[in-house]
Amino acid sequence: MELRELGSTGLRVSPVGFGASPLGNVFGDVPRDVARAAVRRALDLGVNFFDTSPYYGGTVSESVLGDCLRFAAVPRDRVVVATKCGRYKEGFDFSAARVTRSIDESLARLGLDYVDILHCHDIEFTSLDQIVNETIPALQKIKESGKARFIGITGLPLSIYSYVLDRVPPGSVDVILSYCHYGINDTALVDLLPYLKSKGVGVITASPLAMGLLTDNGPPEWHPAPEQLKVGRTLGTCLSRLLWRLFPRGDSRRKIGTKVNRLPRVARLVLDLQVRILRVW
Repeated sequence: MELRELGSTGLRVSPVGFGASPLGNVFGDVPRDVARAAVRRALDLGVNFFDTSPYYGGTVSESVLGDCLRFAAVPRDRVVVATKCGRYKEGFDFSAARVTRSIDESLARLGLDYVDILHCHDIEFTSLDQIVNETIPALQKIKESGKARFIGITGLPLSIYSYVLDRVPPGSVDVILSYCHYGINDTALVDLLPYLKSKGVGVITASPLAMGLLTDNGPPEWHPAPEQLKVGRTLGTCLSRLLWRLFPRGDSRRKIGTKVNRLPRVARLVLDLQVRILRVW
């Protein structure tokens, strides 16, 4: 698998990463042998980027990922490991004291001396001024200590990134992780890329299947999508199959979703889905 440079970090990462939240039994129990086999398979396929958080499974994801990497006996310099701070099972805490303690706890669970990336996790749930004035400076000290090589921020609203990046010293934030804004139903992140590039910030995009919205099983009950987009669940089908039923028969219908170069067209179809559903009713 090809490797791509992540922003200005010098890190070379696989274009597909391993999101380790399922290892925390977030979506159902994952036996340890299955977890180890999944990580081993990812490594064999060339995946070298692994993402976790103390929030996933109440710290279980970090512990299991650490075990899986040790079991795979992979050299430390062959993998890029990212974890997070500020969001925990018991709630949010982005104070300098908590994030400083958090990295030590994460390293112990992962069995590592350092992580490659330490993210502030879902910063929209606190004061962004606290992130700017307290959390980022604390993470800079962690970076200087060698416990984290690079610093990142994550969250859903795209506006949070420019708010923080415009207020911290240049180079304070190395990476951002955005989710659900770069898929066939939402490409809003694209408009932000030139700005992020100008800041020298690397971009990681997560949840390309929109947290289950685009999968065969459909979205979970808590999914934030409008009910019109989740209508497939009530009809006993998935969004992609619903699209298949809604659009006219013919050559274009057969090819929708079958070619990568047709993804822009599929995106337009998905964005038009709500109107089409109303017509069906």
